[in-house]
Amino acid sequence: MLNITNNRIDKWVDLDKYKSAKVFEDNKGYQSIKKTIWVLSVLLLIILFLPWTQNVSGAGSVTTLKPNQRPQTVQSAIAGRIEKWYVNEGDYVKKGDTILFISEIKEDYLDPNLVENTGNQVKAKESAVESYENKVKALDMQLNAIESEKNLKYKQAQNKLKQAYLKIKSDSIDFEATKTQLKIARTQFNRSINLNKEGLKPMTDVEEKRMKLQETEAKIITQENKYITSQNEVLNATMELNRIVAEYSEKNAKASSDKQTALSTQFDTEAQVNKLKNQYANYQIRNGMYYILAPQDGYVNRALQSGIGETIKEGTSIVSIMPANFDIAVETYVNPVDFPLIHKGEKVRVWFDGWPSIVFSGWPGASYGTFGGKIVAKENFISQNGKYRILIAPDDSQKEWPKELSIGAGTQTIALLEDVPIWFEIWRTLNGFPPNYYKPTGNDAKAEIK
Repeated sequence: MLNITNNRIDKWVDLDKYKSAKVFEDNKGYQSIKKTIWVLSVLLLIILFLPWTQNVSGAGSVTTLKPNQRPQTVQSAIAGRIEKWYVNEGDYVKKGDTILFISEIKEDYLDPNLVENTGNQVKAKESAVESYENKVKALDMQLNAIESEKNLKYKQAQNKLKQAYLKIKSDSIDFEATKTQLKIARTQFNRSINLNKEGLKPMTDVEEKRMKLQETEAKIITQENKYITSQNEVLNATMELNRIVAEYSEKNAKASSDKQTALSTQFDTEAQVNKLKNQYANYQIRNGMYYILAPQDGYVNRALQSGIGETIKEGTSIVSIMPANFDIAVETYVNPVDFPLIHKGEKVRVWFDGWPSIVFSGWPGASYGTFGGKIVAKENFISQNGKYRILIAPDDSQKEWPKELSIGAGTQTIALLEDVPIWFEIWRTLNGFPPNYYKPTGNDAKAEIK
């Protein structure tokens, strides 16, 4: 019926019998439809060969570039009871401003003078350490005195022993001389007897020689006793030397033992002092934790605890704070099949929910309301939603992102890849193939290597 073939149906069928054939037989509108279909077919064929930019799309939200600029909760480092609030929701606080005051609830820290008492204990123990140091010094002096006294007495005993040896030598000589005198006296006595018998010597001379012999015999006994006594003095002097060594060794050992005991007690007391100092510092720091302070400038979004007299545990979140100053960024998520095509340093296009935009993903030049971004990080671990997280920062070479954006606002992103014909993109999409593998070049490649 469209008259597009030479094998016309009106040669075989009588069209006059049909009402519809009479309606379209000479209808000019039918000719217009025919031309329109031809024009659309040609246009569609031309469009199939137009260039189309492959892209990787993703969806995410507005966030901050640095972790310390993201919304955070302020937590209590210690357990306590809420006593007073200093802020309201929506208040602006500066770093160090007081948010909340809590009181102590643990029995180990209830003493109001705990820090002062602990400081006094530290001073007392430090005094004890000083006393033991003085005792150690005194024992050192005592050891030196004992050693000096020992040396003097030992030298004195050595001199006495030397004297005893000299006396032995002297008595030995005297004893030998007495023996010689005895021998001479006996010889003279015998000679006097013989001369008396011959009548050459009187009896008085014999008696005189006998008396001299008896005196010499008595003298030799006395000299022998002196010699034996000198030997005993040598033995006594030797024993005195040994006694001095033993006596002062005992004194030295006792003083050394007392010194080691004092040192041990001193070290133990020093350890107690260090422990008390640690406790003292901990108590001082804990006293400062009763006032919960703002960690940075920002706004109090929400009070997570409420009331007066409510008890909280360690690590309990008190309030949520949004930092006042932050560098905006976008976190978006891409499918695993597209993840190998994403590289650090690549440029992407971003548009925000609630911000007027007209987007043609395949023709980025024709899009309106999109903003330039640059990939600064990508996670190599898949997220819980089954996609990979990509972090995008504003591109300084493009127009500035809207200042009215708020953290958490929804976003859409497009990472531009290669240019291909539309027919190829349609065929790839229908077959479920991923975009062509893409590697950045130039500055993008250098950024990826870094």
